[in-house]
Amino acid sequence: MSFLITLVAVLALLSGLFLYADSRKRYDLIDSVWGPGFAVIAVLTLVFAEGEPTRQWIITALTAVWGVRLGVHIHSRNKGKDEDPRYQDILRRAKGNPRLKMYRVYLLQAVLMWIVSLPVQAAQHLSAPFGVLDWVGTGVWLVGFVFEAVGDWQLSRFRADPANKGAVMDRGLWRYTRHPNYFGDSVVWWGLYLFALHSWVAALTIIGPVVMTWLLAKGSGKPLLEKDIVSRRPGYAEYVRRTSGFFPLPPKSRVKA
Repeated sequence: MSFLITLVAVLALLSGLFLYADSRKRYDLIDSVWGPGFAVIAVLTLVFAEGEPTRQWIITALTAVWGVRLGVHIHSRNKGKDEDPRYQDILRRAKGNPRLKMYRVYLLQAVLMWIVSLPVQAAQHLSAPFGVLDWVGTGVWLVGFVFEAVGDWQLSRFRADPANKGAVMDRGLWRYTRHPNYFGDSVVWWGLYLFALHSWVAALTIIGPVVMTWLLAKGSGKPLLEKDIVSRRPGYAEYVRRTSGFFPLPPKSRVKA
């Protein structure tokens, strides 16, 4: 029953957000709500599920901390700036009613949010004692969270320095992967998935971290972000040549002039 409740809730949440965004003509607001939306799902499941309490509270807390931090970061990053061109591109290319097309984008985001969060929902229904798998999941989550948060912090500091305008961020974690924040995000969800492995039925929710990883590495994350960045930022092509696109690896040697 709680799975249906969370689905209806997230659809209603993003439908309401769409109406607000449409009134402001600022559709990238959904980016700021993406993370907190997962926190809403986790809290609702905590209220309606009847699983092992320690697991319920811990996985809810981990999901909420991740989601709220991400929401605050994206909101702060976007504040005072023009709308993300991806959304304007959706409106320009829409056939028929562009507002209806955008609403469908919001509904798709809601469904994806619900699918990705399935391990968190399933784990909260499990009655198995809190044990090793849960501790390992917490550790994996922590690695991903630190990777994501530190990556975002490093990039924010780099962009805040006027001397770096137009330059390529290739320091800190960004030396080993072009997207440490996306990689960390993926690891967070693989960590949360481990909480569901106490049951083979709950283990089927592996679709959650798989979808999140695909979105980040092959879907709307990395590919869209890098679509035209080479033409806009001198030196990025060389950065791509020597730096892993997702999984952190030692950088390749620079090409000698």
